Amino acid sequence: MLEEIENPAATTPLVKMLPLHMDFKEFTICKPAPFSNDEEAILERERCDYTHRITFKMARSGQTNRKVRVYADGIYDLFHQGHARQLMQAKNIFPNVYLIVGVCNDELTHRMKGRTVMNGFERYEGVRHCRYVDEIVQNAPWTLSDDFIADNKIDFVAHDDIPYEHGDLNDIYGPLKARGMFVATERTEGVSTSDIVARIVKDYDLYVRRNLARGYSAKELNVSFLSEKKFRLQNKMDELKSRGKRELTKVTGDIMTKWEEKSREFIDTFLLLFGRERLNHLWNESKGKLIQALSPPGSPSGSVNGDDYDGDGQDSSDEFLEFSPEYSGASGGSGGSAGSVNGSPTARKQRSALARRSYQNRSPSLPDEQGDDDGDGVYEAELSERRSN
Repeated sequence: MLEEIENPAATTPLVKMLPLHMDFKEFTICKPAPFSNDEEAILERERCDYTHRITFKMARSGQTNRKVRVYADGIYDLFHQGHARQLMQAKNIFPNVYLIVGVCNDELTHRMKGRTVMNGFERYEGVRHCRYVDEIVQNAPWTLSDDFIADNKIDFVAHDDIPYEHGDLNDIYGPLKARGMFVATERTEGVSTSDIVARIVKDYDLYVRRNLARGYSAKELNVSFLSEKKFRLQNKMDELKSRGKRELTKVTGDIMTKWEEKSREFIDTFLLLFGRERLNHLWNESKGKLIQALSPPGSPSGSVNGDDYDGDGQDSSDEFLEFSPEYSGASGGSGGSAGSVNGSPTARKQRSALARRSYQNRSPSLPDEQGDDDGDGVYEAELSERRSN
């Protein structure tokens, strides 16, 4: 059944494909509808007692002793869901319908309606594979004569109710309507063969580029050399854009993944450094320093009169009488020292002035109840006592 044939539009030289013309006798479960000259269709037509005419009322009630033979015709180019829905309506008009579909050939169609995308054979095959169809009439006529109706034993004709003019006839289905042999179907809104062709024409460049990318040649597409180069360049640019978007998406995804991994480490480190336990520890360490810095300074130790004494009652102002060697006299005896008060008169005067300044610095002011004379007296008494010693 399958044959290996060369497909010029395929990337591989040999592919397994069904032959264009084939016998469907091997298909026993489901097969396409037979043509009117096939044996199966002939037998069905011979079994039909056409002398027993069926009226519309009888067909609607389902009280018939045979199948109701309904005929629908058309071009069926680019077979789409609008065609299928029309045939589905015809199949369901009556309870027991044997649906016959007539398809016009290329010569008649091109003369009466215009050029088609699919040829006659492709249109026949498209319709006969519709599950609602029971029989196909090839080379169907544009208008239905009484002989054609009788030969195919047609009870009713199904079509949309739009008038179709032809020659002197305002509606080619007018005579059938008058005889009560016409049943109307509805067209599907928004879909037709003309709409599909309009989409292809509108996006012509896209479809040419699509087929060039799939292996078709410029000659097969009727495209000039310059147009071919232009379309191939556009395909290359689109390919580069798509590749760039994929790489950018990949890089962005990697960055986000790494950021999520690193963010966990940052959060753990932050909690380790500034968590509740760490903050409590830092607060306890700094609380004492803050209290010490904000507290007022304490009162200075010592007497307000400047006469501090050590524990054994000795005057601690002796420290102000310990002078550097440059102010002390050079003693020749073994008992001389650097802190002795003996020396030249000039040295003694300098030592006296220095001692006075030291004392004043230690007690810069005296209480208000003491006068200046008392302070001078105390100082003179201390100085005399030290000199005498």
